[in-house]
Amino acid sequence: MKTARYIAIIMPLLAVLLLAGACKTPKLKTAREQLDRGEYHAASQTYRKVYNKLTKKEDRPLRGEVAYEMAGCYRKLNQAARAAAAYQNAIRYEYPDSTAYYWLGRSLQADGKYQAAIDAYTQYLMWKPSDALAREGIRGCRQAMDVRDGRTTRYIVKEAKIFNSRRSDFAPMFLDKSLDQLYFTSSNEKATGTVKSDITGMKQSDIFFSKKNEKGEWQRPEPAEGELNSDFDEGVVSFTPDGQTMYLTKARMDPNGPTSVEIYTSKRSDATWSAPVKYEILSDTISAVGHPAVSADGKFLYFTSDMPGGYGGKDIWRVNLQDKVGSLENLGPQINTSGDEMFPYSRTDSLLYFSSDGHPGFGGLDIFKAHLDASGNRWSVENMGRPVNSSADDFGITFGQGESGFFSSGRNDARGYDHIYSFMLPELNITISGWVVDKDDEPVPGAVIRIVGDDGSNQKEVARDDGSFSFRLSRGVKYVMMAGAKGYLNQKQEFESDSAEEDAEYGVDFVLSSISKPNVVENIFYDFDKATLRPESKTALDELAQMLRDNPNIVIEMSSHTDRKGSDEYNNDLSLRRAKSVVDYLISAGISKDRLRYEGYGKRRPKTVTKRVNKEFPQFEEGTVLTEEFILTLSPEDQEAADQINRRTEFQVTATDYDIY
Repeated sequence: MKTARYIAIIMPLLAVLLLAGACKTPKLKTAREQLDRGEYHAASQTYRKVYNKLTKKEDRPLRGEVAYEMAGCYRKLNQAARAAAAYQNAIRYEYPDSTAYYWLGRSLQADGKYQAAIDAYTQYLMWKPSDALAREGIRGCRQAMDVRDGRTTRYIVKEAKIFNSRRSDFAPMFLDKSLDQLYFTSSNEKATGTVKSDITGMKQSDIFFSKKNEKGEWQRPEPAEGELNSDFDEGVVSFTPDGQTMYLTKARMDPNGPTSVEIYTSKRSDATWSAPVKYEILSDTISAVGHPAVSADGKFLYFTSDMPGGYGGKDIWRVNLQDKVGSLENLGPQINTSGDEMFPYSRTDSLLYFSSDGHPGFGGLDIFKAHLDASGNRWSVENMGRPVNSSADDFGITFGQGESGFFSSGRNDARGYDHIYSFMLPELNITISGWVVDKDDEPVPGAVIRIVGDDGSNQKEVARDDGSFSFRLSRGVKYVMMAGAKGYLNQKQEFESDSAEEDAEYGVDFVLSSISKPNVVENIFYDFDKATLRPESKTALDELAQMLRDNPNIVIEMSSHTDRKGSDEYNNDLSLRRAKSVVDYLISAGISKDRLRYEGYGKRRPKTVTKRVNKEFPQFEEGTVLTEEFILTLSPEDQEAADQINRRTEFQVTATDYDIY
């Protein structure tokens, strides 16, 4: 992230210089002066020349110092592999400061070498056991190793090639809610000026933009129109909700001091932008401020700064744009760490995105999502995971329609250049489908299915001619479904969709009971030759009780039927007692006895074979009445099957106007 880290608040490695001690050669003095000014590209080249000349045995301590300082330049230029190699050389030449192990861990982590990074962090913690950043680095490496084993998010990430050049392109931002113009920062060949920066080795960055054509296709980017761009670095922009005011980061160049950045504003007139005007936030001239991000409601300006009063490194702050005096506030320790927090993006008043190398991540800067709780006092922070984040720097996110948009990343570029990537989160495909049929397995014409979720959703559908239906659902929601049709009783079912972030398909069928004809109640069992209900009947009886609750205006007659064996008197008495057992259970389940009748028909009403019965017993044609005379013509096996069909418990609706009050 060469240019991005620079334009997004670069400060010199003063700690490095303090550790390094006095300069020992003219060339080394030049390298350290370049480093002091933040000219990392120029310094790295000078350090390399000095390092290659230190070949004598007595040069080993100085070679360690040079390797350490050179590694810091490579790290700032986002060249993780080179930085790791240089830190390893510093350690090999016995550089005396334990921080070499910490920065080696950081560089290895940014290069995707997670186990080696853990080893380096662990070595460093032997000297600094309480260092929070090293511990978070280990956590991030372990998370990354888990993800590498297959635990990724559903985001789809692609390089947005239309915006990218052979140099750095980063920090995209939509102009307004129309989402048809995208601004970003780039050091491509169209950037102003011809001189390459000693800081990045590239041209100074400018602000570019791209528009969609009438077909909705993005066009090749062009420099922002007007007076925005200059020979200095400009970039990392944000806009007021109306798209008429731009807040931008601009380099502050001081030949006698370190390079830093400040926030400016520019006004839009038609398609052009005015010359930037400095936006005063701080009274001091030492601290850097950058990465402006206007809140979605236009009330606040979030930004990044290394000003005093933070938690270490660069922190995210905000100021009230409508009443700036006395409104400056740090976002606190739930957001900010002793590392760097940068590139804020305020999506709503309770949803903030930012990049950090202090929270556990996969390497370099990772993009994090922070939710503010209902009390407005506590942020919960989560890593956006792969593939949004990588071992390289990932930063500068902006959202378009829904869960889609653009961000920038240094992945897949060994030179350390950043590029713009698109992302989108495909909509989860969670459905529930099934059929509405009657007790004879026939489709119910005109059946209406309703589904209500505890998320407030309410859907309705009419079943197709074949009785089928389908609904789209959300994850982690409790649903109540009701199916009904003219001439049938309502049936209710409840379920909860899984909360996992994955596609899912649920199935549920409704078997509706007819109002005009008897309905067999399956799976009711009695002890042999008795009216006692067996325990395995409970599920079917409870479902029957629930059906009566779902249809509170009906009165039913429960009836029991026997096979042909035994006398009429015996079968009538047994079936009557069995029907009464069912009614007694329903009363105990809370169903009013006024809604229940019972009758025992013995063997007087043999079953007529239905489509459903025919499916289970294909030897009996649909419409056949299983009389004793017919059964006696069958084989012994089919006689037993016919007797089994005749032994049944049914209910018949006898009234639909019961007054529950």
